[in-house]
Amino acid sequence: MNRDHIQKILEDVKQGKTGVEEALESLKDLPYQDLGFARIDHHRTLRRGFPEVIFCQGKTTEQVREIFRAVSTRGNLIMATRATEDYYDAVKTVCSDAVYYKMARIITAGEHFKPVSDKIILIVSAGTSDLPVAEEAAVTAEIMGNRVERLYDVGVAGVHRLFDRMHMLKEANVLVVAAGMEGALASIIGGLVSRPVIAVPTSVGYGASFHGLASLLSMLNACSPGIAVVNIDNGFGAGYMANLINKTGVNQ
Repeated sequence: MNRDHIQKILEDVKQGKTGVEEALESLKDLPYQDLGFARIDHHRTLRRGFPEVIFCQGKTTEQVREIFRAVSTRGNLIMATRATEDYYDAVKTVCSDAVYYKMARIITAGEHFKPVSDKIILIVSAGTSDLPVAEEAAVTAEIMGNRVERLYDVGVAGVHRLFDRMHMLKEANVLVVAAGMEGALASIIGGLVSRPVIAVPTSVGYGASFHGLASLLSMLNACSPGIAVVNIDNGFGAGYMANLINKTGVNQ
């Protein structure tokens, strides 16, 4: 439940549109709602500026559907990550405005946050195989109210493709770099820009990449300063962090 929704309940009581008992019923699940299998944190927006995000992996379609149903009654934007089309089909039965971003594997319902500045978050991917993780970061940042641009398939095997787009690197306020294999792209970009670089190791690669561990270690050992690293395949975490950096000092 966000601040606007609480304010509306109070205004409705003052104007006689809602009785006290009805208002108390609406507010009874503060600060969280216990569904038995999940405890929904309705106060997350008030504390963090963004609602609780549903991680679908490991949950049943019925559980995800019921979480969407519960959150939708509170007026919050709802966002779910690592979602398949089966989850989306279930969510559509309770949230007709739900949208599925197939490449990013994200479901949303409700109104996205509005951009509060023209600062750019640039999402960069080394290869096309990194796109699901890169798009998870991009869509996350867009939903949170940021101007996002994309620069894909510019990995070190053909690094001239990156240098052809130097103006995009220079114009960005924050950069998110998703790369698998040896993960070298983040270090190269870190040496070219004066802005924060968030590196996302992906699980793309052959056997000795150890499902992204090689890329993770390369990024952690990058000699270029100004690079922060999130967990393997954690596009959501990278997009969220880019959002926080991008909005620092911006009145919202």
